[in-house]
Amino acid sequence: MLSPSHKLRPSSMKAQLFVSGNNNPVRDHFCYVYLLQSLKNYKFYTGFTHDLRKRFYQHQHNFSRYTKYKGPFKLIYYEACLNEYDALAREKYLKSGMGKRYLKNRLKRFLSLTG
Repeated sequence: MLSPSHKLRPSSMKAQLFVSGNNNPVRDHFCYVYLLQSLKNYKFYTGFTHDLRKRFYQHQHNFSRYTKYKGPFKLIYYEACLNEYDALAREKYLKSGMGKRYLKNRLKRFLSLTG
């Protein structure tokens, strides 16, 4: 029998969303929106992932097409969401002008310390 919440998830959502090999009940349920800063050109990169450690490793080792050869990176901010679509919407917001202003205000102390 399907759970009552199945109707909340669009049919396009991956069936394996909450399943992974390590069976960690905390890590399996979160989606992450993150902000990286390049230590090479000091630019910021915003992204989304189900596995933050793996994605950070991919950025650091040039497996990401967009950030290839722009690293090394520093992870300076992330948010965890229980719902993939909330996380994707948050990523889209943080990439917008208002989202960038939000991050600038949220990270004011960090940004002032790093110049």
